[in-house]
Amino acid sequence: MSEESVDGAAALIAATEAHSARNYHPLPVVVASAEGSTLVDVEGRRYLDLLAGYSALNFGHRHPRLIAAAKEQLDRVTLTSRAFHHDRFAAFCSELAQLCGMEMVLPMNTGAEAVETAIKTARRWGYQVKGVPSDQARIVVAGGNFHGRTTTVVSFSDDPDARDGFGPYTPGFDVVPFGDEAALEAAVDDRTVAVLLEPIQGEAGVLVPPAGYLAAVRRITAERGALFIADEIQSGLGRTGRTFACEHEGVVPDMYVLGKALGGGVVPVSAVVSSRAVLGVLSPGSHGSTFGGNPLACAVALEVIAMLRSGEYQQRATELGTHLHHELSTLVGGGSVTAVRGRGLWAGVDVAPRFGTGRQVAERLMQRGVLVKDTHGSTIRIAPPLVIEKDELDEAVEQFRAVLSA
Repeated sequence: MSEESVDGAAALIAATEAHSARNYHPLPVVVASAEGSTLVDVEGRRYLDLLAGYSALNFGHRHPRLIAAAKEQLDRVTLTSRAFHHDRFAAFCSELAQLCGMEMVLPMNTGAEAVETAIKTARRWGYQVKGVPSDQARIVVAGGNFHGRTTTVVSFSDDPDARDGFGPYTPGFDVVPFGDEAALEAAVDDRTVAVLLEPIQGEAGVLVPPAGYLAAVRRITAERGALFIADEIQSGLGRTGRTFACEHEGVVPDMYVLGKALGGGVVPVSAVVSSRAVLGVLSPGSHGSTFGGNPLACAVALEVIAMLRSGEYQQRATELGTHLHHELSTLVGGGSVTAVRGRGLWAGVDVAPRFGTGRQVAERLMQRGVLVKDTHGSTIRIAPPLVIEKDELDEAVEQFRAVLSA
């Protein structure tokens, strides 16, 4: 490692801190290139990526099929806005609707935009279809949720970092404990237009609800005439071993909210996917996005859909996830790891506080060439690209073990 490269990394970090808002606290690594599950920093050091852009990189960095699709589209047309039709839009909408078992698609860019779209759609549906009195619609959400950081979304967040100092907050939301069927049933009434949930809560520490909970959500919403909106931005598109996490309980919601992996780690792509009866309440001018559903985004997302149709990535997440959870479970019981949970290639690892904060553990792993991210104090999130190899997972777990033994 040359002195110049070290100085270069330090200078880049200093410039970042001097000229960008401090709304993130990244690990002190400066990535210069990446491929598959490997990142390389400006000093030439290699790292295993066990975060995968919070599932945005389910197919790894620069997957050849996705890069080829993007390059081909770059030579044709990248943006038209929705003022005109373009030749990739119809295929994107129909293929994504078919993948989801739905009828209609409304594309956006980021996950937070898609959640906002779902909220607006549910409210209008409630007024036009369910007959809720004007401005009285309610949406039930779960405590510990993470659906983004827009003003409306943080209004029903209980994370002080995301919420504090951003009021006044948007009304119309009822918060119940995640996984509590009785509390949910008690909260849904005649004014409830939707229940909005993550099938597995990612930011909260990869929390899997009790068995039967999602089926209960489906039953309650169907009985009470409310929409079940599944935020599968992180859990969907192969991460848990199924195309959607809801499939583990045989549940089909009224609406999927998708993002992250839909753009293949190349461009931001998100979407709300639902029935004609639900998305049909929107009319020209009622919602939109300049970049939503642009030709470049559609081209990449179409390739993502084709890759998911093969079932290869769901199978990898299942098989490698079983192996990962088995290996992580060996860390429990020695006083260093108190719990491991998750599904597929997605895990939350609770580290005993005496070993330091989650941030400190992540920094120690970074020094050993493994990149993870902490959440909620001493929990480490693990979500590697679905293209990772078994021996790479083993190496990562061994480095985790070494950090906890040091």
